[in-house]
Amino acid sequence: MNCPACSNPLSQLATNGITVDVCRDGCGGIWFDNFELDKVDESFEPVSDGLLQVCPEPAPVMDTSVRRACPCCDDMVMMRHFVSVRREIEVDECPSCGGIFLDNGELMAIRSQFASQDERTDAAREFFAELFDADLQAQAEKSQDAVRRSRRFARMLKLILPSAWIKGKQPWGAY
Repeated sequence: MNCPACSNPLSQLATNGITVDVCRDGCGGIWFDNFELDKVDESFEPVSDGLLQVCPEPAPVMDTSVRRACPCCDDMVMMRHFVSVRREIEVDECPSCGGIFLDNGELMAIRSQFASQDERTDAAREFFAELFDADLQAQAEKSQDAVRRSRRFARMLKLILPSAWIKGKQPWGAY
């Protein structure tokens, strides 16, 4: 299997009960099969030292704007998406097999962001509150204003309808 970033051969490295493919002689990227990244993305999860720093510094700078092909699937282009809450770390993921490719240093950046899943969840809540709370509050106020106007209109109609002040006397069915 070849590296999707620099096309060098990937070598295997065992850590924390999983075997990942690393680009030792090239860009320092790491290929995780489906669900393998979840086993090493927290700072408290044990990993081998060789996984956090695959190639010696300075690592070659790779062009992340180029779409990369999945090393496992034939003719499948990987999708880029953010893996961090605040959209700081972008990774390549194969839509077919679910594998994830991390460039050099991205695993260390992912692990250093939050100490636990609870911290990550709290940060996500805060970030979404920053993004959407003002808009949601404005929509709620618009909805409340529409309800108030509807109630005023209903009260006006109630005054001009006879059934509002002569209850039960209409053959066509009053309140």
